[in-house]
Amino acid sequence: PLGGSPTAKTTSDTPVLDNFGTDITKAASENRLDPVVGREKEIERLSQILSRRKKNNPVLIGEPGVGKSAIVEGLALRIIQKKVSRILFDKRVIALDMASIVAGTKYRGQFEERMRAILNELSKNPNIILFIDEIHTIVGAGGAAGSLDAANMLKPALARGEIQCVGATTLDEYRKNIEKDGALERRFQKIIVDPTTSEETLQILQNIKDRYEEHHNVKYTDEALDACVSLTERYVSDRNFPDKAIDALDEAGSRVHISNITIPKVIETMEQELEEVEQLKNDAVKAQKYELAASYRDKQRQLLLALEAEEVRWQKEIKEKPEIVDDQKVAEVVAMISGVPVQRIAQAEGQRLMQMKDVLRSQVIGQDDAVEKIVKAIQRNRVGLKDPNKPIGTFMFLGPTGVGKTHLAKKLAEFLFDSSDNLIRVDMSEYMEKFTVSRLVGAPPGYVGYEEGGQLTEKVRHKPYSVVLLDEIEKAHPDVFNLLLQVLDEGHITDSLGRRIDFKNTILIMTSNIGTRQLKDFGRGVGFSTGSDLSDVEHARGVIKKALSKAFAPEFLNRVDDLVMFDQLSKESIHKIIDLELEGFYNRVNELGFTIKISDEAKEFIATKGYDVQFGARPLKRAIQKHLEDEMAEMIILTSVSEGDAIEVEFDKEKEKIVINVTKAKDAKEKAEE
Repeated sequence: PLGGSPTAKTTSDTPVLDNFGTDITKAASENRLDPVVGREKEIERLSQILSRRKKNNPVLIGEPGVGKSAIVEGLALRIIQKKVSRILFDKRVIALDMASIVAGTKYRGQFEERMRAILNELSKNPNIILFIDEIHTIVGAGGAAGSLDAANMLKPALARGEIQCVGATTLDEYRKNIEKDGALERRFQKIIVDPTTSEETLQILQNIKDRYEEHHNVKYTDEALDACVSLTERYVSDRNFPDKAIDALDEAGSRVHISNITIPKVIETMEQELEEVEQLKNDAVKAQKYELAASYRDKQRQLLLALEAEEVRWQKEIKEKPEIVDDQKVAEVVAMISGVPVQRIAQAEGQRLMQMKDVLRSQVIGQDDAVEKIVKAIQRNRVGLKDPNKPIGTFMFLGPTGVGKTHLAKKLAEFLFDSSDNLIRVDMSEYMEKFTVSRLVGAPPGYVGYEEGGQLTEKVRHKPYSVVLLDEIEKAHPDVFNLLLQVLDEGHITDSLGRRIDFKNTILIMTSNIGTRQLKDFGRGVGFSTGSDLSDVEHARGVIKKALSKAFAPEFLNRVDDLVMFDQLSKESIHKIIDLELEGFYNRVNELGFTIKISDEAKEFIATKGYDVQFGARPLKRAIQKHLEDEMAEMIILTSVSEGDAIEVEFDKEKEKIVINVTKAKDAKEKAEE
């Protein structure tokens, strides 16, 4: 038609491509694309390859989130701005959607027909550059038995130089799908896209922030942009720049915008009035009072108009006063994304950290030295003084059995995370054989279970902020220690799938009973801190250190932050522990519906029976079981103890045994009435 606009003409040139693709240059000319910052080198190389006479098909290869598609958008923007070589001046970049080409091809030959139509259009219109994102999907796309797939149909056209194609894919997918097909690989020219540096990422954020400010109606401070880069670099280790920094920027804006929306009272009242008038109008219609209903209808219209005007005024008011996004808000978002608390310590948390020592001391009795060392490491980390490339703390807990080594690790996890779910416990006695070492980081390729990942690495990947407890470390195969060297030193480990697992936000605790057998011959073991000779303690610690150096390589011991010695429990400690142990017993009794009271003499008797220098606090549990739980279980079965009865536990000195008396709830009530 005469006088038709040039755009109408160009769209009719390529009806099939318009159906199966999107025109990126058109989006660029309509200012729908975000500005592309940096990446000059890659865009230049891209236009260089596209300007070649033969083999002019670049493929962008890089990790997810480094900005491969953004580079193609950058090229489209440059074509519009005429900042490219003359050969590319009138080119159109069209992104092809493979899924929509395959969709609905039920019958044999339908897919090939579509591909042929696309290839014909491309050969007739040499000014089109085809962009296929995730180009590995063309291998095998639409391929059924006895028919060609998309890759094989594109090969001849690419080789003859009839069509120009830009691809984008990740390294792994390129290796799996395209590299092994030599004929397809030689038709593409590789451009490796590396993640941006911190400085480049900051520059990108500064240039795109206007778009996000407009969308969320917020203002970003310079500190917020710095925080987006520095915090994601440190705490979000499994994703790449600039993607993760842009995500933090976007979500921080969204969070601030959502949390500050409050509907004005005027609008709320108007909406309420509107509902009431609507109800009155309906009632009037039901009662067939049409004149009254008509007056309500007019009132309703007036209210609607007033409400609309008020809403427009409110929206305008909001636009004029954008909210501020500061670094603290970004820190909150990064904490949500990564699961690691990165906010500046709030007043409440500061007080909680100060109380940490007392709380742990009240739960782990008689090991004040050990508690102090752990608390200091946590405080160093939360204030931000620790080395960012190492775990929060790596400790080796040494000492005899039953003194609270594993118990301290559990209580630490409970204090930090409010539940023991964030305690990753690995029992090292399962890794005694050489071939079990691979279970920690995952089976090597070609073995069963390769895709599943390792038992330690997978847990840490999902819970990056946790306490990792390697229990009974001396029972593991020596190869396990070699594997742990890089965790202790660099704060990360590479699993069987080649992913870097970050241990920088974990507390690594290894427990060991090493040297305690030698101490048994020595007599009292690691002496009690009360009243015993200090030389005993020193001698005992010397024995343990000697046994350590025999069992572990010096490079392993040298990387551990602190060797924490747990002393044997004294009788006083056992007396304190009995109250902690009985708490659980009291709760179980209360659940059954009884009240229980245990006399001090009875406690004294159980503590004496449950005290053993060699085995620590574990015999105490057995003593409670034997003298209390077994006796009570027998009594509940034999006699008619009913809910609400009071049980008293006394100690009979003559018979030297525990006596249990029951006061019936009914008798107690009568006594009280008298």
